[in-house]
Amino acid sequence: MTATRAQLGELVRVLEAIGPMVVAFSGGADSALLAWAATAVLGAEQVLCATAVSTSLAPSELADCRALSAEWGLRFVEVPTGELQDPAYVRNDEKRCYHCKSSLLDALVPLAVERSATVVLGVNLDDLSDHRPGQQAAAAGGARFPLVEAGMSKAHVREMSRRLGLRTWDKPAAACLASRLPHGTPVTVERLSAVWAAESALRSMGFGQLRVRHHGETARLELDVADLSEALARRQEVVAAVHRAGFRYVTLDLEGFRSGSLNPRRAPSPTAPEGT
Repeated sequence: MTATRAQLGELVRVLEAIGPMVVAFSGGADSALLAWAATAVLGAEQVLCATAVSTSLAPSELADCRALSAEWGLRFVEVPTGELQDPAYVRNDEKRCYHCKSSLLDALVPLAVERSATVVLGVNLDDLSDHRPGQQAAAAGGARFPLVEAGMSKAHVREMSRRLGLRTWDKPAAACLASRLPHGTPVTVERLSAVWAAESALRSMGFGQLRVRHHGETARLELDVADLSEALARRQEVVAAVHRAGFRYVTLDLEGFRSGSLNPRRAPSPTAPEGT
């Protein structure tokens, strides 16, 4: 599936219809395309790209937001959010993302009101089918999803970004660090820091798409299936790096990387045969 000239035209139409906006800018492929396109269509004076800064944002992602803003001439601001002061978020139940997005909207809506603007998020069509309660919070807070309104999937986002020459077109997905903690495990600075240290060390070794899932003293490593043999060949180096991050045990998940592996399992369709 590829992005077409018609889809680009539709995205332009959606952005023009929305008008002045505050983009929730995480630096990922989706929000990067949205920030770049909105600025190109409406002009930097009409588009504020705001990055929510908290302990759950990996330092490398904040650094890339700053770099992209400088490269693309985005009007950029860093906005501190305080989700770790919210007991509902720290509790880390299945609505953690809802509380996180509520905190984000609390920070971005005042900026939008000051500018008679609309808060927009880089949500694509594929996201609508996943367990993402944060989208409910965003929609309830009046945010809009221009990529969805333009009919764009993740594949469309990456293809359009590639055609436009944006270096984020193949950037690995990077959810917030709290997504590495199983529901029910309280979110703490120490746990987030351990995850970040382990993932940073593994990326410095050349591993790309990955997650370090935090299971107490155990780190469960999700790597691209193509990288599993490399991880085994460098087993001692991998184990030492994860130990330095503070974990006692290191496991390699043979299913490989998969986004949302800690999300609640959905019940099978009543019409689907067993074992599908």
